[in-house]
Order: sequence, then C-alpha cells, then structure tokens
Amino acid sequence: MKIRFGVGLGLDSAPDQLAGIVDHLESNGVDSLWFSELVYAPAVDPMVGMAYALARTTRLKVGTSVAVLPGRHPVLVAKQLASLAALAPKRVLPAFGLRSAIPAERELFVVPDGERAAVFDESLRVLRLVLGEDAASYQGRYFTVNGVAVTPKPSPPLDIWLGGSAPAAFRRIGTLADGWLGSFLTPDEARAGRQAIERAAEQAGRQIEPDHFGISLAVTDGELPPELVAAARHRRPDVDPGELIAAGWDQLHRQLDAYVDAGLTKFVIRPAGGGSLDGFLDRFVAELVGRQN
Repeated sequence: MKIRFGVGLGLDSAPDQLAGIVDHLESNGVDSLWFSELVYAPAVDPMVGMAYALARTTRLKVGTSVAVLPGRHPVLVAKQLASLAALAPKRVLPAFGLRSAIPAERELFVVPDGERAAVFDESLRVLRLVLGEDAASYQGRYFTVNGVAVTPKPSPPLDIWLGGSAPAAFRRIGTLADGWLGSFLTPDEARAGRQAIERAAEQAGRQIEPDHFGISLAVTDGELPPELVAAARHRRPDVDPGELIAAGWDQLHRQLDAYVDAGLTKFVIRPAGGGSLDGFLDRFVAELVGRQN
C-alpha cells in the first residue's frame, strides 16, 4: 500500500503566502496540499485555493481538509469538482464533513433543524450520481434533479472521502464514500474506526480500498504551547493532548508508525504553533518525503 504525506494548511493559506508554499511543495516532491474551510479567517477558500495550486503546478495533488457539504447544493459542488478534475486529472482529492468545526461558522451552512445528517447522506448520493452519470435524475426529500448533465466527467472517477469519528460517520463512509480522513484520534481509535468502516461497507455490499484510510495530524516545533493543549482538551477532554499532537518530529515519527500499524496510509500533516512556516515546510520535506514508498 502506498504511504503518502501531504501538508495541511489552516491560517497559513493566506493569499500572500500561498504562492511560496505551492512552489516549495511542487519543487520538493511533496505529494499533496490540503486546504481547510475557514470562512471567518484570512485563509483562502478551499475551492479557490485548489484551483490556484493546480494551475501553478504539474504534479502536486490538492484536497479539502475538510469542506462542509450539507448546506451546499451537491450539483454545484459536482460542477466545481468536475471542472478542477478536467483541468488537472488525478490531482483533485475532495474530502467532506458534516459541519464546520468552528461554531460561529455553522450558521452559514443552512439545513433544516435536526436534519443535517440526513441532508449529508442525500447530498452525497446526488453528488456521486451527478459525477458518474451522463443524465442524472434523483428525487429525494431534500433534492430533486432531472436529467442533470455535469460535464466533462472526471476520468478517472473522483474518489470522495469523508471526515468524522462517530459511529454514524463510519456507517456513512462505508455506505457512501471511497475513503476516510480522520482527525483527533489515537492510533487505537483509528484502528477501530477503520474496522467499523470496513464492516459498514461489507454490509452495504461495498469495499473501501485498503489504502483509502488516512488521518490529519499536527506537529509542533518542540513542547506543546498551553493554548494548543487547552484547545485539544476542549476537543477531546478524555485524551491526553500529547497523544493527539506530536511535540516534535521524533514523536511524530513514532505516532506515524502506530497509525501505519493500525492500517492507515495517508497522512495530512499541519503545523501547530511555534516556529516559522518556512521552517515547517523544510522540515516536512526532510523528515517525510523519504518515508513515502
């Protein structure tokens, strides 16, 4: 199975930094660049950032880590993805989630109260149908489309990955998605998540490719800053932050070994406090490009 490492961007995708980041990754053989959805921040919109990075490169893959799907019309999302894939075949890596991780931004992705999960499921069905069929029709509770033709069709077909770590998310991935990009999980939890997804896929008469399981990880340039510890404890109060965020590159390698042992092969690595972005990118290349197979 192919082990691959990509760079995850949060606030570091500010417009004045992006050209240098993209050029650095392309010239140093980094596999992929991932854009976070951060509306109320000076970060580039994921679709815009992907288009810019793809136009500036010939090899670098780009992805969303992760974009919110419920609250967007899936046909319009399909058109965006199909357009990107036509411009840069085999280099577009969409990953979607249920809701924004930032509470203040959740009001932007409007769905009926209490029905976000059901909207997500139907959105995924419509998205996959429109991307795959020449004249797609669908009549559901939330979406109705008739003879929709989004062209050109991605070739090869796009893999749709999802985030999430709840039992319902694992069932959704196994039933409707092609891969999983987790976050804030220990290696043992990631193993259990992978197994739950594989069981859900089997029950749905499907199979998730063995190398389509990944996770987003954070690494610092030394000790964990107090504000990062506080944020991790807020997100996962039941887990020691040191198990979720690597305090230095040596610890990151140990964590990666454990995640690989758990059956994960795709990794999005993001900087988390301390040090310069240029320093992070240089260290990423030195530490991780050689670990790819």
